[in-house]
Amino acid sequence: MEKAKILVVGLVLVLANSAFAKDAAPTTASKKVAAATQEEWNPYDPRAEELLNKFDEVYEEQTGESAWLRSFMQIGPACKREQCPVWIQISKSTQKAYLYLNGVHSETWLVSTGLNRTPTINFDGNPNGRIYDRYTSTKFPEGDYKGLGNMPYAVFFKGGFAIHGTTTGNFKKLGQKASHGCVRMHPDHGRIFNRLVREKGIYNVWITVQP
Repeated sequence: MEKAKILVVGLVLVLANSAFAKDAAPTTASKKVAAATQEEWNPYDPRAEELLNKFDEVYEEQTGESAWLRSFMQIGPACKREQCPVWIQISKSTQKAYLYLNGVHSETWLVSTGLNRTPTINFDGNPNGRIYDRYTSTKFPEGDYKGLGNMPYAVFFKGGFAIHGTTTGNFKKLGQKASHGCVRMHPDHGRIFNRLVREKGIYNVWITVQP
């Protein structure tokens, strides 16, 4: 089970100081990832899903596990917003995330959504099933949080857009727009949300990103 929980993601393969890159011989998939990530990572890139599929390929080659939660195969939502066991409501106007458990407000966290030139999309639905513990964007390295890359505990909700932890250097920016399109939060909070998604399954989790 622990093996399935620790997702070592392909983008970090191109970093020379990556433990994953040091320990694993290059594979066909990892070479594809290295080539694909020489350009700036952008959730708006029409190739975003293609690149993410390659990252999934690397993970599956290295671990033998799927990069998707099993509940991704479930059909149809089981709940909506406050009816869900887990609902995270992200307000771009306040730069805060409000976590509800079983309809009761539990936590309020500072976040950073996208800058005006790279805005975070509005969203109202379930996570899409792709979930990583370790994740790195190569063009926006901005440090490495405890060996988990610069986007730890990523939970994707549409295409390349994800809710994820950030690195120490970005903590001071939380509470204001600062990201390249994703929703950043403190990695401790990112881990809490990531683990709730893993525990409850995507159709028992609702994500709202609103103006």
